[in-house]
Amino acid sequence: MQASLEQLSQITVFAGLTTADKISLQPQTQLQNYSKGEMILHEGDRLPAKLYAVVSGSIQVSKTATTGKETILRTLAVGEIFAAPALLGNGISPATVTAESECEILTVERDALLKAIQQNPEIALQMLMVFNNRIQQLHETVHGLVSERAIVRLARLIQYYAAESGTERTTEGETLKVKLSYYRMARSVGISYEECVRLIKSLNSMITYSRGGKITILDTHQLDAIALGGME
Repeated sequence: MQASLEQLSQITVFAGLTTADKISLQPQTQLQNYSKGEMILHEGDRLPAKLYAVVSGSIQVSKTATTGKETILRTLAVGEIFAAPALLGNGISPATVTAESECEILTVERDALLKAIQQNPEIALQMLMVFNNRIQQLHETVHGLVSERAIVRLARLIQYYAAESGTERTTEGETLKVKLSYYRMARSVGISYEECVRLIKSLNSMITYSRGGKITILDTHQLDAIALGGME
């Protein structure tokens, strides 16, 4: 099934296209549904020459070391693109992509995308901005793993998702709209599950953690201080 004009408009890099341009792109698109936990791409697989984007739901991007340890690189939501090597690299998936919830993935054939870029260079600029932001995030992550304490990395992770996914004001404080399980946080900042549980408990004056990964920020200033490395 091909994407609708509304679905194409949801993709960040296509948002600025005219209706006529989207209509010409439609025949080269395809939609695929995935269930929660289902694998979309496997690390090391050869990828078809397509652009991949999230139309609904969210996905998780992770890598697994030779030791079997999994590291969660990022979570992507509606409108975001992924699997850049399918278009620009060696065509090999650099990571495993899994459906974090029920989701719908849109793909666009490479040749059709290149034609659209020729007519609308802004698409290429938008793609470069996305990839540049991710490279910057990767640099910060690597720097944090090498030089920052685990509790600092954890505080920054909570801040990141609060900014990225938003929060809801409650009587207690600001509750993150996204659920962050102990496992997910541990794998995102490079620590063990047990250490993550211990560190989250040590932050109980500034955040609360409820079953299922519900996090509420009680004291933003204290959390900021931890994230800046200014508190033990």
